[in-house]
Amino acid sequence: MSATNPSGTSRDAAYMRAALSLARRGLGNTAPNPAVGCILVHEGRVVGRGWTQPGGRPHAEAVALTQAGDAARGATAYVTLEPCAHFGVTPPCASALIAAGVKRVVNAVSDPDQRVCGKGLKMLRDGGVEVVDGVLRDEAWRANLGFFLRLTRHRPMFTLKLATDRDGQIPKRGAQGPDKWITSPEARRRGHMLRGQHDAVLFGIGTVLDDDPEYTCRVPGWPQSNPVRILVDSKLSIPHGAKLLQTLADAPLWIVTTDAADQRRALDLEALGVTVIRAQDTREGRPTVAWIAAELAGRGLNRVLIETGPALVTAFLDAAVVDEVHWFRAHKALEDAGTPAFSPMALERLALRRQAVLQAGPDALEIYQTGD
Repeated sequence: MSATNPSGTSRDAAYMRAALSLARRGLGNTAPNPAVGCILVHEGRVVGRGWTQPGGRPHAEAVALTQAGDAARGATAYVTLEPCAHFGVTPPCASALIAAGVKRVVNAVSDPDQRVCGKGLKMLRDGGVEVVDGVLRDEAWRANLGFFLRLTRHRPMFTLKLATDRDGQIPKRGAQGPDKWITSPEARRRGHMLRGQHDAVLFGIGTVLDDDPEYTCRVPGWPQSNPVRILVDSKLSIPHGAKLLQTLADAPLWIVTTDAADQRRALDLEALGVTVIRAQDTREGRPTVAWIAAELAGRGLNRVLIETGPALVTAFLDAAVVDEVHWFRAHKALEDAGTPAFSPMALERLALRRQAVLQAGPDALEIYQTGD
């Protein structure tokens, strides 16, 4: 895939980059729909901007057209994903662009959904709209990677969040109080924001027993809703007083378990409002990563953050389904008080490319991506 279609201009690329910035505002808040951005430009002036709203509707094009009003007539629309061509809860966005009098549509990437897949662009061309396709295609593909993977590979995008000392270690089991915090408050705030950009956060029962976490997004003023919390708990060992159960009003909790789990305990949890999911494919008494991935995709999740202990981290790395790693590396070393956070060999096998190194207080945030 080329980054920019030869028929697109440098100005087209600049507006598309701005539309992609808008699209990212919807990450973690639009599933099962993609997060799309749209900018309407008329005679060099931006007359409408929109991005997919919480829950997936209204679509980005509808928001931008409403904002532009009559100024949309004769405008160019920059859209990060092919406008939809099918009737669902709302009419097709391609039809709305035609009806508004938009004369030109610059598109980043086609929609693999078979209800759209080329039909949206054809509808625009048949309606007399000039179409330029493929502008910043690679960037747009990456921005909605979870949506594309769910439709083409039947799994969500998985992001692995690591928080370690400078040598890749975490505190040994049982560390309490200040000793359990490796990274700085600034890094932890970034970690909460990362949660808010995902549809769900996945973790294992060991983390719950050790740390009693909430796994909510606690950033003052953060507009996104909390992600779905997914606990892998083969025997339903979650304690009755766990914070996860005390905060069900703040965020949903799904527990992936097995047939070995106690049926009465499952019913009690469901009565509290927990979604209990029994895995159909297990190995050594645990749900397989492949089954979990397919099940989460079937439930409409595009982006899942893995934030857990070494065993589950290594299982997902070994299954080669991790697409992105956000590694918060503290400036200090735990030395003998630490234990490895993951298998280095498992991380190396993914052939991840380092995309950026950012500062988070005194700590570093290293971001790695696969080639998808």
